[in-house]
Amino acid sequence: MPLSHISKNIQRHPFHLVDPSPWPFFASLCAFSCAISGVLYMHAYKMGSYLLFTSFILLLVSMYVWWRDVVRESTFEGHHTGIVQRGLRYGVILFIISEILFFFAFFWAFFHSSLAPTVEIGTIWPPKGIVVLNPWEIPFLNTLILLLSGCTVTWSHHAIVSNLRKQAIISLFLTISLAVIFTAFQAYEYNMADFRLSDGIYGSTFYMATGFHGFHVIVGTISLGVCFFRLMNYQLTQEHHFGFESSAWYWHFVDVVWLFLFVSIYWWGGS
Repeated sequence: MPLSHISKNIQRHPFHLVDPSPWPFFASLCAFSCAISGVLYMHAYKMGSYLLFTSFILLLVSMYVWWRDVVRESTFEGHHTGIVQRGLRYGVILFIISEILFFFAFFWAFFHSSLAPTVEIGTIWPPKGIVVLNPWEIPFLNTLILLLSGCTVTWSHHAIVSNLRKQAIISLFLTISLAVIFTAFQAYEYNMADFRLSDGIYGSTFYMATGFHGFHVIVGTISLGVCFFRLMNYQLTQEHHFGFESSAWYWHFVDVVWLFLFVSIYWWGGS
């Protein structure tokens, strides 16, 4: 075999040149279909709900096969070198910053209406007729649950770094369990609340902020669940565990956002 042909197959750099993949294009089509079908569903078009459900399922499938390829590239093919992991860390940091700005818009809407209530809502906050939730019942309990889950996910991270496999499994399982309990309590809280999303500016800002936070909790729970599965299959090691590290960063972000939600919307905004 000619030496020139051999040299073409030798990678002389630590970067990962990703192979062509159909999943980004397929995922973008599914996301576009979700947006269109969501509008059709909200406007009560015939078959809108079925189209939305089908688009969402296809989006989940595309996410699964795409991330499956990423896990294979990082775990079994060894493409995620130190430099590649550094780039991924920068990407996750930028993603979390974008999420911070996302929630900043909701806090802006809430404080814009609560600090200077207009005549249309009676110049008082909370608006007349709104029976607010007691912040020292379920909201405070959920605060303790999330803070405890932040401790357990940190425990799991340190256990992985220290190669304490049993502790890592136990602490990550506790984190996921606490996340599920938090979601269950928030669903119960929504069911017991006397106001809904359509009840003026208070209902819309409350449910948009806390509801999107709840959605982020579900996403974080799924991510930690995938990490738990990978940990059980010996795919997370001391040197290569960025998938878990990014999930832990995301989970701490969720914790911090909830603290702001509790203090501003539940405690200050409900008094």
